[in-house]
Amino acid sequence: MKPDQAEPDAQAMQTQTPSSVHSPAEPGTQTFLPGIIPADYLFRGNHEILISHNGEHYRLRITKNGKLILTK
Repeated sequence: MKPDQAEPDAQAMQTQTPSSVHSPAEPGTQTFLPGIIPADYLFRGNHEILISHNGEHYRLRITKNGKLILTK
């Protein structure tokens, strides 16, 4: 930032949403940025989920510290 420019308003920055984010088209539907799925949406209140990939099963879990661990 240049010295003669005012600092952006932090509150205004937090309330702005990217133009690529849209409200759901229909009630009950979810819209996410391409390639991004929120963990809350995947886990739906659970602490672990099973993922099937190429005939193998993987366990994705949330630790007590809020980290994600993927195991085969």
